[in-house]
Amino acid sequence: MEQNTPRPIRCKAAVCKAPGQTLVIEEVEVAPPRAHEVRIKILCTSLCHTDLTFWQMKVTAGDTVVPVFLAQCGDCADCLSHRSNICSKLPPSFSAGLPRDGTTRFSLAATGQPVYMFLTISSFAEYTVVDVAHVVKVAAALPLEKACLLSCGVSTGVGAAWKVAAVEAGSTVAVFGLGTVGLAVAQGAKMCGAKRIIVIDLNPDKLDIGKKLGVTDFLNPNDIEEKPVSEVIKEMTGGGADYCFECVGSAPVMEEAFKSSRTGWGKTVILGSDGSAKPLSISSSDIKRGRSVHGALLGGIKPKDDIPVLVQKYLDKELQLDEFVTHEVGFDEINGAFDLLQQGKSLRCIIWMDGAKERTISA
Repeated sequence: MEQNTPRPIRCKAAVCKAPGQTLVIEEVEVAPPRAHEVRIKILCTSLCHTDLTFWQMKVTAGDTVVPVFLAQCGDCADCLSHRSNICSKLPPSFSAGLPRDGTTRFSLAATGQPVYMFLTISSFAEYTVVDVAHVVKVAAALPLEKACLLSCGVSTGVGAAWKVAAVEAGSTVAVFGLGTVGLAVAQGAKMCGAKRIIVIDLNPDKLDIGKKLGVTDFLNPNDIEEKPVSEVIKEMTGGGADYCFECVGSAPVMEEAFKSSRTGWGKTVILGSDGSAKPLSISSSDIKRGRSVHGALLGGIKPKDDIPVLVQKYLDKELQLDEFVTHEVGFDEINGAFDLLQQGKSLRCIIWMDGAKERTISA
């Protein structure tokens, strides 16, 4: 965090000027923070599929922090309950500004034209202003390129197995989609003691990383002769998986994940974001026979409470993060990072602000 008296700062930012267009590196002016806000310096950030789809505690100066799209005010009924991680005082929003007043802190330096924010964070800039409810202080011992992994995908997957499903030791798990979230689900399920972790994906190249994180079986739908995936999983598990996780963002895949769960107690957790928001078609008789469906944002993680726990697990070598970083680029190569993600060649691409990696290494 910056230590100078608040004043406007000019810095570089990657600006999206129209849907689907390459980002443009512009000089922007970042206004001073207002009440309940902090301005932070971004040293590195990473891309997640939310960025692609939408084309993503008291702190003091000098702290290492992670900005998170979910707030935790600590005062509302939801923040005080173990049953929810959706802050009701500052609920998730796709507004173009900060949560308390809806205004942006960015403008183009050359013209003064407002530059709108994304998910209240806007980490594709050298500096950003974030509400304090969206900032998590983390241990300074955590490498910066690992810290940014915990603001979205890895926390979502591990949290879904740990917090939402509460996977039991000795259970069977089916994970639909082997991107960052799916791999993190597999790791979280392994940490909970799952006996068998089956992943369903079209890309067998991801299996090697998957095995390192706990995957025991790989199923490619293209290799199945006319059988639905759910039927194959039922045959493999003797009736269906105890826990199914959908990490793709497709309504048909969500339905197939549900059909793959065991009658009596099978639990399906929906993590993927379906941009079209299509409704699901699920038989009421299946629900009455004990199957259930749960949704989750950020895998049920309460940012200020749970991300520091994950940090400590990494520092204690109980949580693996290194395997998720497949590429690292400089800020001026950010559009290449989008290409890698869109082509399915990247799990997490770390985007370093100019000179930040070199300063971190020499520190």
